Amino acid sequence: MDETRAPVLDPGRCKTKTGYFWALGRVDRPWGGDDPPGVAFTYAPGRGGSHAERILEGFGGVLQVDGYAGYNRLIAPDRAGPEIRLAYCWAHARRKLVEITRTGPAPIAEEGVKRIGDLYRIETEIRGSGPAARLAARQERSAPIVADLESWLTHHRARVASKSPLGEALKYMAKYWGGLCLFLTDGRVELDTDVVEQPFSQLFFSFGGLSFHASTMAA
Repeated sequence: MDETRAPVLDPGRCKTKTGYFWALGRVDRPWGGDDPPGVAFTYAPGRGGSHAERILEGFGGVLQVDGYAGYNRLIAPDRAGPEIRLAYCWAHARRKLVEITRTGPAPIAEEGVKRIGDLYRIETEIRGSGPAARLAARQERSAPIVADLESWLTHHRARVASKSPLGEALKYMAKYWGGLCLFLTDGRVELDTDVVEQPFSQLFFSFGGLSFHASTMAA
């Protein structure tokens, strides 16, 4: 699931206000599923987590998201409804490290990018296999990388200024570590949220005279 801003006509004021499109996507083909891919867009006037909760009413299972705090209400202890587990996005964690490498020599960030890249290389090799086969490969090959990465993360967090860009990037990874590791226990879970990030960037469509970025799922 992901959300993005959209300009909305504000009647009577001759201007636009900010609304949001929430995308909820599913693609089963990476794990050999037969169901067709799809994405549903829901408009909401804001970005609060209450909108995600309303859209997902009755849903239980794994939801893959970025680190936006609005999704936290989906896993609140007092929330009514089926259990939702949040799987977080390795691409977002990687992106924060990549941004640091672009500002000059950054050996720690570069090492983090390489380690995450190793996970993506394994995913490329097992894409299209069934959930059981993917899970077995991840347990054998990815889990040791993740364990080493956790040690690497703990080591450097203790030595890097917490308010520095690198400190913030490492803090992000640590904060969402449990959800980042969920792919190691479920062969259907992907490493990232690209399934819904791509829809917002690949296709123009018109709605109410305004143009927006969105997309159907690629075949």
